[in-house]
Amino acid sequence: MSGTQAVTPTPVQLPKQTPYAGKPGRKRGPEVGKSPLWVRIVLAVICFAWIVPTIGLAVTSFRTQTDATDSGWWTLFTSPANFTRLTFENYGDLFAQADMDTAFVNTLAITIPATVIPILIAAFAAYAFTFMTFPGRDLLLILIVSLLVVPTQVALVPLLKIFGQLGINGTFPAIWIAHIGFGMPLAVYIIRNYMATLPREVIESAKIDGASHFQTFWKLILPMSTPVLASFAIFQFLWVWNDLLNALIFIGPNNNAPLSIALVSLLGQQGQGWQLLTAGGLFMMLIPILVFLSLQRYFVRGMTAGAVKG
Repeated sequence: MSGTQAVTPTPVQLPKQTPYAGKPGRKRGPEVGKSPLWVRIVLAVICFAWIVPTIGLAVTSFRTQTDATDSGWWTLFTSPANFTRLTFENYGDLFAQADMDTAFVNTLAITIPATVIPILIAAFAAYAFTFMTFPGRDLLLILIVSLLVVPTQVALVPLLKIFGQLGINGTFPAIWIAHIGFGMPLAVYIIRNYMATLPREVIESAKIDGASHFQTFWKLILPMSTPVLASFAIFQFLWVWNDLLNALIFIGPNNNAPLSIALVSLLGQQGQGWQLLTAGGLFMMLIPILVFLSLQRYFVRGMTAGAVKG
């Protein structure tokens, strides 16, 4: 027997792991703490306060003129019998007293070009400010962005005089030019910040392949910028669709009047007929809600891009 004594290895004690209590087949991810109770309560109160006016608008649009004048909309929920007094009469009177069909078409004719044209022009400008080099580029960008601090109201009278000299007051081109000019600085600023986050390797590869600036912009940058384009489209569409001031100044109550002017004309001098105004307001809200719901998945990505880089 050899004099060498056999050594028995000491077993290694591994740390115990807490068993994962989640669903089987899923890997455990980082734990996310729940928000405090008071935060959720505050958010619930804010959301409720935000939606209450919309609920009141919807309820009043289905009440008769007598009920809407004599009592508040919340009295509807005090008795089940009040629900039997709801009617669609306001919507019938709305289309009978105001030419809502023509106003709806006019609103689309104003909103769609006033949304698409500034986005397209601002996208070209944002590409130039981001990927092209020319003298005075930074100074011109600062000048455009600085227009955001200028109130739009100061430009209304000069524009009205210019449009009067051109003979386009009361026409669609007048309101198009106004909305395009007012929305351009914000569009350039937002889209340029987003394009600055795009990988420049894509531009370099396109240059090596012999692509022109227009081909690079149209086939590469524009599709990659869909989130920010959709985000600004929501802003611009809602602004133009609900606009009343510019519509009154540059269009007026004529055959080209949009929905906002048509609804104001329903309200009498003594405030009578405001139940029709609630019905028209609810009708006017339908398209913006559909636009927001269809594009809302791009909204957060487009607004937060460029805030944090890396």
